[in-house]
Amino acid sequence: MENPREVLRGLEQRARKRFGQNFLTQEDIVGRIVRGAGVKPGDKVIEVGPGLGALTDALLAAEADLTVIELDRDLASYLRAGHPNLRLIEGDATRLNWGDLTPGGGWKVVANLPFNVGTQLVVQLLQIPASLASVTVMLQQEVVARILAAPGSRTYGSLSVMAQSRASGRYLIRVPSEAFYPPPKVEGAVVRLDLYSEPRTGGVSPEHFDKVVRAAFSQRRKTLINSMAPLYGKERVAEVLAELGIDPLARAEVLSLADYQRLAPALL
Repeated sequence: MENPREVLRGLEQRARKRFGQNFLTQEDIVGRIVRGAGVKPGDKVIEVGPGLGALTDALLAAEADLTVIELDRDLASYLRAGHPNLRLIEGDATRLNWGDLTPGGGWKVVANLPFNVGTQLVVQLLQIPASLASVTVMLQQEVVARILAAPGSRTYGSLSVMAQSRASGRYLIRVPSEAFYPPPKVEGAVVRLDLYSEPRTGGVSPEHFDKVVRAAFSQRRKTLINSMAPLYGKERVAEVLAELGIDPLARAEVLSLADYQRLAPALL
């Protein structure tokens, strides 16, 4: 595995903050990501932000049918020079049509995501369960904690409920800041999300489910009845909560996914 500092020096380039570039420097971590993603020969895999190609090389060695998406033109040129047969898309992964990118379903996303767009992209990917089998990504450790958080914890919020309604999540590894060049100010972690064939939203549309969840968490310090009143009306919220046996004085973070799966249909 080449030293990112030396490669960038040879390219007369620095890591670009606007692209959130932090390159992995430890080969064992790269290998653990690929193994944790369960990549097998012939698997259809998309890597976002391949950068200098450390994870790319490992995915190709695992015989994945690989597509990479790179925003940085200079790094895209570098990857093409080293991998002339690599299927490479230049562009912003948050603006691409992922339905077109992942025809037929069964795709796996495996990536060391730029921290500045990681949460946004994961939320987008969780919207297309028919296309994706799994998403195994490096994110800020804090974001991974939020995705996997249990009810009642400080990190449990709307992202937790939304993610857990769409996928089964598993924490894979912690990645210290010194495993990157340049080292970020925060630590990373790798999470694997195995997407359900359909979102588990209590029989309502994912859009309505997410709307209810966002309303509940819109004012964390307030009770459910007060935080949801601006959108649904205090009287209606009180009536629905009473019917479901949910304490109206409870706060959003104490409700489980199952509670939200009951609450969302009741507020149709």
